[in-house]
Parts: sequence; C-alpha cells; structure tokens
Amino acid sequence: MISIFLAYNTYKLILVFDTVSPDKLSLLLSFILAVLLNLFITGIFAFVGFAYPSSRLLPDSYYKIKNPKALHLAYKLLGIKFFKSFLLMAFWGKEKNRKKYFIGTKSGIQNFDFQTKQSEFGHLGGFVTLLIVSFFLLLRGHLVTFALTMVLNIIANLYPIILQRMHRVQIQRLSKYIRS
Repeated sequence: MISIFLAYNTYKLILVFDTVSPDKLSLLLSFILAVLLNLFITGIFAFVGFAYPSSRLLPDSYYKIKNPKALHLAYKLLGIKFFKSFLLMAFWGKEKNRKKYFIGTKSGIQNFDFQTKQSEFGHLGGFVTLLIVSFFLLLRGHLVTFALTMVLNIIANLYPIILQRMHRVQIQRLSKYIRS
C-alpha cells in the first residue's frame, strides 16, 4: 500500500514539472523536489522489497560478480568506502541493525546474500526509474532539478548498488571456502 501511495505521489510530482516553468523554481525548491523524487521513487521499490522477494525478478546470473577487479576499482574511484563509513556511523553501526542481515553463522551467510540482493534490486529499480524521470526533467528544461536529482540518485542508489555487489564478492569468496 505504501508503494502505491508513493507511486501516486511520484506521478503528481511529475505533473508539477510538466506545468511549472523552470524559471519559477528557486534553487531551494528544486533541491526539495529532487529529494522528494528520490525518496518517493526509491521508496516504491524499497517497500515492495520489504514485503516480497523482489530480487527474484532478476536472474541469478545478474547477481554473480563476474569482474570483481573492475567493481573494486569503481568502489575506490567513487569513494564508496566513505559512504560505507557514513552508513556505519549513522545506522548500521548498531549491532541490532547489523544482526538483521548477518548473524555470523553459515545460515546467516545465506540470509546476508538474500538481503544484499533485495537491497540491490530496490536501489537498482530506483536508480533506473530516476534516470528515466531525470531525462523527462531535462526535456522539460528543468536543468537544475535534473542535475540535483542525478547527484542524489548516484549517492542514494548507485553507491548502495556497488556496496551490495562488493558484499557479494565477499559472500561468494566465503561460500566457496565453506564448500571446499
């Protein structure tokens, strides 16, 4: 129900960009609208992922990390370790929150793998949808809102996608070790 509510509000927000001239939006209002777009669209996929195993919509082959070196390079170049540190300080540093994803057992590894896939799928859906909506903004002349939406989309969705994939490199390595 929450996802439907967010989808409806996303639709209404997009109508604003279709009716309001770009020069009528201040920088602050453009920023607020970009934040709302990111929250609404990412939220649509997040709430579906809380209720259903949405990651299963993509084939298992998508989740296999085929080039961990390239992934590690992207991780370093984009400074995702700072993003990870921020997440640990702000939310994931609490043991209770971390235990939801990994409890330190063999079965915990399977749960952690599932949770990374769920998280990645939610952020991937948000990332792709926001890309599409961003180009709609660009076509309507909302250059500032387009740029702000893209920056927020990269931080709020692309960074978590890469972080989840890095987790899966470790999971794959650990799973291979356990099997041998």
